[in-house]
Amino acid sequence: MITKDYIIRAPEGIHARPAAALVKLTRQFKATIHLQKGEKKVLLNSLLNLLSVGAKGGDTITLFIEGEDESVAADMLDRFFNDLKE
Repeated sequence: MITKDYIIRAPEGIHARPAAALVKLTRQFKATIHLQKGEKKVLLNSLLNLLSVGAKGGDTITLFIEGEDESVAADMLDRFFNDLKE
């Protein structure tokens, strides 16, 4: 299992457009990917799950990536969060 922390740099947080792109990205992998913010942890396989977390600018989120392609998934998710505009 790979665990990664990210700070949401975009002031508007993870709104509909980046959330949809993130879910689309995670669906490419066989690995199971969970996202946690505070006490809330969701499976990152649907837009509603992701939006229910309510990640806003400045929030810290944690990703839990587990499965046969977890290393590739972790690298791609790093790119996604590093490219997320401020």
